[in-house]
Amino acid sequence: MQSNLHDTYNPRAGKQKQKDPWDLLSNQYSQINCHQVQRETLVQKLKWREGCINMQWLKRFQSSLGICKFFHGFSLSPTHLHRQLFSGVEAPRWNDHDSPEEFNFASDILDYWAQMEEEGKRGPSPALWWVNGQGEEIKWSFRKLRDLTCRTANVFEQICGLQQGDRLALVLPRVPEWWLVTVGCIRTGVIFMPGTTQLKAKDILYRIQMSQAKAIVTTGSLVPEVESVASECPGLKTKLVVSDHSHEGWLNFRSLIKSVSPDHTCIKSKMKDPMAIFFTSGTTGYPKMAKHNQGLAFRSCIPSCRKFLNLKTSDILWCMSDPGWILATVGCLIEPWTSGATLFIHHLPQFDPKVIVEALFKYPITQCLAAPAVYRMVLQQKISNLRFPTLEHCTTGGESLLPEEYEQWKQRTGLLIHEVYGQSETGISCAILREMKIKRGSIGKAILPFDIQIIDEKGNILPPNTEGYIGFRIKPTRPLGLFVEYEMELQPTVFGLVQNSPEKTSEVECGDFYNTGDRGTIDEDGYFWFLGRGDDVINASGYRIGPAEVENALLEHPAVAESAVVNSPDKDRGEVVKAFIVLTPEFLSHDQEQLIKELQQHVKSVTAPYKYPRKVEFVSELPKTITGKIKRKDLRKREFGQK
Repeated sequence: MQSNLHDTYNPRAGKQKQKDPWDLLSNQYSQINCHQVQRETLVQKLKWREGCINMQWLKRFQSSLGICKFFHGFSLSPTHLHRQLFSGVEAPRWNDHDSPEEFNFASDILDYWAQMEEEGKRGPSPALWWVNGQGEEIKWSFRKLRDLTCRTANVFEQICGLQQGDRLALVLPRVPEWWLVTVGCIRTGVIFMPGTTQLKAKDILYRIQMSQAKAIVTTGSLVPEVESVASECPGLKTKLVVSDHSHEGWLNFRSLIKSVSPDHTCIKSKMKDPMAIFFTSGTTGYPKMAKHNQGLAFRSCIPSCRKFLNLKTSDILWCMSDPGWILATVGCLIEPWTSGATLFIHHLPQFDPKVIVEALFKYPITQCLAAPAVYRMVLQQKISNLRFPTLEHCTTGGESLLPEEYEQWKQRTGLLIHEVYGQSETGISCAILREMKIKRGSIGKAILPFDIQIIDEKGNILPPNTEGYIGFRIKPTRPLGLFVEYEMELQPTVFGLVQNSPEKTSEVECGDFYNTGDRGTIDEDGYFWFLGRGDDVINASGYRIGPAEVENALLEHPAVAESAVVNSPDKDRGEVVKAFIVLTPEFLSHDQEQLIKELQQHVKSVTAPYKYPRKVEFVSELPKTITGKIKRKDLRKREFGQK
């Protein structure tokens, strides 16, 4: 019996040894009328299905004669060959303005695709394809995910005693258990709260105390951090560790999931029931808790939102987001699985551009969603060939790439990079869709059901090409997918008296709109441009200057590794632009006074002269949040002598 349980859940069981039936197909290559395709390319394209094919499927393709007859008269490229074989059934359909009373991502989406697999209506491509740098692979079908997430739900309910509405802190790296825990929470109505593994003890304490979490799931390396603050969290009743080793006082997730039944009845969650809480990046203070209901997942089901990536069951999406952020929940879970597509994940303990390039050549990834820094790192590699054989679509967000970086990517890969925009409060809300014209620097158009406008401080809509705040209409109806409120408990903690959510939420309500605090403009065609956080915009000599404009100009100079631009007091002008700059190694020994003049002149030459930094300070590093966002507020306080 123990052996059977081990076979059911073994995170390293994905490294298959059986012969791939697609190798049989490739061995018959010379008999197939696809002569314009090189044999090794075909094998590379089709070999990826190793480990996902069951024995019955294998038997159907063991006859070489049958294979030849199957392909007789066809002449297809590898991509089209793959797409026609496994186009599969379509995703569940709702209309743009549907809002069912009940919705649960686990039962309505994941279980739907599991059923399609059982009925033979979906091809053998995995739902989750996970790899690491040690050659290990895991490939789970939707049926396997249904089994394992039901087991996870039973662990939560039967062993941990968690109930609908309880909060669970989820702090894991890119390991398969992250997906099991997330969907297990959705099945039980437990509210999951993702966090990055870069959190320190103080960060963990803040999150557990603020959320009143009853459980935490984390990795063995973070057990000491949690233990150092656990005594200050009396509400934390359950500690689960994802590890091959035992830890005193902790339940071992990998052991427990083998001991419970795969039979579980998913809750019937209402659309308005809370699903997740995401902590904001905390660029202007302590992170806030943005609470989302089931609408965050349902929104990806409507036709207009699915145009964002336009995924099909035959697609393989690689989303490189850290599991701690909302982009991972949307891009690494909701988006691909709503479409029945394959989610590809590389463990990537650290971003290594060489590993990323190797993976894009080795695996048949069709779409890539990553931060601008990833594309920038890849471009910096001295690799002559970046024409990835299967990659079709690239998406980025969070900051802007330089115009020449967009152009370099297009020249070296043959692909465009499409920008998106979003927050912890909104998920992905603006995008350059695949069929849209790209306007360089624009974050695209609003995605339904969001009605996004540029507004002033009172919530009045501003005309095109006028700077204002990016606002989401919330009246008369709050759209699905927008956060419900900032969840804060009114209680004393080591961080002081915490204000309750209505007061925090009302601060960002502006007339009929939710005010994001982000500054931007919109043109006559409905394209948005992001200028920066409201607090970050600099007012110098009557000119309003977005820090990103100056920072991007500075980054074009080879001396600048990174920079942060803020306002600084000036006795003559009131405020001026100041740049804090981290130099690249080769410029550390240069004459600093001369380099400042050179950088100032450079900015004048590439953007409007009034934007150049009148003050420049070289620093070894910039203050950042855990997410890597620059804390300009700290730099401003320093400039104005505040503590």
